[in-house]
Amino acid sequence: MKFFVDFATGSLNKYGEELCGDKVEFFSDKDSFIAVLSDGLGSGVKANILATLTSKIAITMLKEGLSIEEVVDTIIHTLPMCSVRKLAYSTFTIIKIDAEGMGYVVEFDNPSVFFMRDNQICQLEATIKEINGRRIKESKFQLQEKDALVFVSDGVIHAGAGMILNLGWSWNEVANYLQTTMNASMPAKMVTNLLLGVCEDLYIEKPGDDTTVVTMRAIKPKLATLFSGPPIDLNKDREVVDTLIHSLGKKIVCGGTAANIVSRKTKAEIRTTFNIIDKDIPPIGYMKGIDLVTEGVLTIKGAVERLEKLKTAKEVDFLYAEDGASKLARMLFEDCTHIKMLVGRAINPAHQNPDFPNELSIKLNVLAKLEKVLMSLGKFVEIEYF
Repeated sequence: MKFFVDFATGSLNKYGEELCGDKVEFFSDKDSFIAVLSDGLGSGVKANILATLTSKIAITMLKEGLSIEEVVDTIIHTLPMCSVRKLAYSTFTIIKIDAEGMGYVVEFDNPSVFFMRDNQICQLEATIKEINGRRIKESKFQLQEKDALVFVSDGVIHAGAGMILNLGWSWNEVANYLQTTMNASMPAKMVTNLLLGVCEDLYIEKPGDDTTVVTMRAIKPKLATLFSGPPIDLNKDREVVDTLIHSLGKKIVCGGTAANIVSRKTKAEIRTTFNIIDKDIPPIGYMKGIDLVTEGVLTIKGAVERLEKLKTAKEVDFLYAEDGASKLARMLFEDCTHIKMLVGRAINPAHQNPDFPNELSIKLNVLAKLEKVLMSLGKFVEIEYF
């Protein structure tokens, strides 16, 4: 794709409900990025099921290349209108970005998308299309670097209604807040968290409706290469180190053996520190030409835990601690969009349960978890085994 889409979403459940009646699904590959926000009628279990069904139908059909008309038609026939309130059982917003950066927005009864360029909220030109009696709003535009799209459920626009505000937070007031708060370098996660934080304050921490914020920002791809674990074949050591050293972007080494291999092949000295910041995370090291040197299994496991926490956290202060796991998680989340992992498959006896086969070594297991959580955060991950 021409741009990488920095993507983040967060929700507040209606007060007293265990499940959120809003649902977000997204999909990305080298050719496109698709995000769907669905808002189910009402709240609780029923709304959650309706929103989940709508978003799953939309994302699955769009991934397969079906037209928006087919998607909307399927949703309409799957979820009929409420016979009492005469409302659709689920509203939705769909945004698709193609490989050339062309953006396409489809909205059905959700608040209009906030589109920001050069720190200004811009109105997207829209056309109205009727599909099976439902009025759908469509917009098309060419995305530019640092453009941002924020789309929300009704809970954001109605925040504070009957509490702090008589009629809730209006669309224009939300737009003004974004315009005065956002800047071109602010990560999508921070924008989402800030907006949700204001909504929670307006609701006095007792949301009167399910409240969801989704933020997308177009940025240039940022690359990283992570090397962990010695290769099975010692003759591959030079190949792995050459791949790491000549890669573009951030260079990360996790594990003492991997660090020693890099040091031996590059003649760069490893400097270690005994500054214990987190008793559960070993200290980091330093090596010329490498952006981050950490211990292996414990640090990667800690980074995975922090990245998992990031998916639902309202505050991200924990990501800015100085221990190795936080540094690794922060670098992979903030400074990288495409991560290549160079994974050696030689088994370290210290990391191996003798009752388990080699394929289930702790090292490979935690690296697999790291790949999974990074992909769930919208990163592109490539793994090369040695």
